[in-house]
Amino acid sequence: MHCAPRFRLASPLIATLLALACTQAQASPPLRGPAHHRTVAPPDPCVAFVARLPNLQRPLCVAARLKPTVGRSVQGRTLYARDVVAPEARLRVLVVGAIHGDELSSASVALHWIQHAVQTPANAHWRFIPALNPDGLLSRPARRVNANGVDLNRNFPTPHWHRDAKVYWEQRTRKDPRRWPGKEPLSEPESRYLHDEMARFQPHLIVSIHAPYGVLDFDGPGVPPPQLGRLYLDQVGIFPGSLGNYGGVHQGMPVVTVELPSALRTPLDAEMRQMWMDLQRWMVERVRPDEAAPAVPVKARKTS
Repeated sequence: MHCAPRFRLASPLIATLLALACTQAQASPPLRGPAHHRTVAPPDPCVAFVARLPNLQRPLCVAARLKPTVGRSVQGRTLYARDVVAPEARLRVLVVGAIHGDELSSASVALHWIQHAVQTPANAHWRFIPALNPDGLLSRPARRVNANGVDLNRNFPTPHWHRDAKVYWEQRTRKDPRRWPGKEPLSEPESRYLHDEMARFQPHLIVSIHAPYGVLDFDGPGVPPPQLGRLYLDQVGIFPGSLGNYGGVHQGMPVVTVELPSALRTPLDAEMRQMWMDLQRWMVERVRPDEAAPAVPVKARKTS
C-alpha cells in the first residue's frame, strides 16, 4: 500500500483509518505463498553431534556432508548417511556406528573415516551411517539401547530368533535390560532401516564400529583381517539377533566388527588413519565382489 498522501482528505475519520491500514501494511512482511508451500530448513545434525561426541570439531562434521535418509528413530530423529564413491568402485562397503548409543567413540570414528574416504576411497563405494541409534546416543546419560529399551544389535532376524534370543537373554545375560532383544525381530525402526538398507545397497562388506573391548571380530565368508591399527583379531562368537550373525553368517555379507578400546575417547588421529589404511589394504587383497551383482547407483537411495 502506498501511504504517502497525494491530496487532503475531507473526512478526519477516513484519514485516521487509512493511516492505521498503512501502519499495519508496513509492519507485516509480505507473504511468499501459502504456509504449506514454505520450505523449512532441515535440522543440522552437526549441532548435536559436535556437542556430544569426543574428538569431533564442527569443521570435520560439516565436511562430512551428511544427508538425511528415510530412516527415523523411535523418537523421530532423522538417521543420516553419506556416500563416498571412488572413480572405479568395485566394492560396496557399509560402515555403521553407534548401534549402541553409549559407545560414543564409534560414531566419532565413523565421521573421521568419512574424511579419509574422501581422500583415499580405494576401489569402493562407501556408505556411512555414523549413528544408527541417535536416541540412545543423545540421551543424558547415553544409553546402549534405543528409546524403546531394545538392544538393536540383538534385533535382527536370525534363524530361530524367537527361541534363541529369549533363551540367551534369560539364561546368559540374566535378563540384563541393556541387552533386551525386543519382542520381535526388526521390531524397532532403526533396525528395520538398516535391514532395508542392506537389501537396497547389497554391500560386499559391512564394518560395524563398537566399543570398548579393543579387539576385532569377524563373521561371514572369507579371510578376516588380522589387525586394524592396534586392534587384533579375536573372534568372540555369534549372538542371536546380532548384525554379525544375520549379515555375515546368514546373508553372506562379511561383517568386520571393530571394538574400539574406549567408548568415551577415540584413538589418536594417527591411529584412526592407520586403522583406515589397514582396512583398505585388507579389502583390496581379500574381499572379492560378486561380478554378477550390479552396483547400486547412489541415486537409487531414497532420501527425505
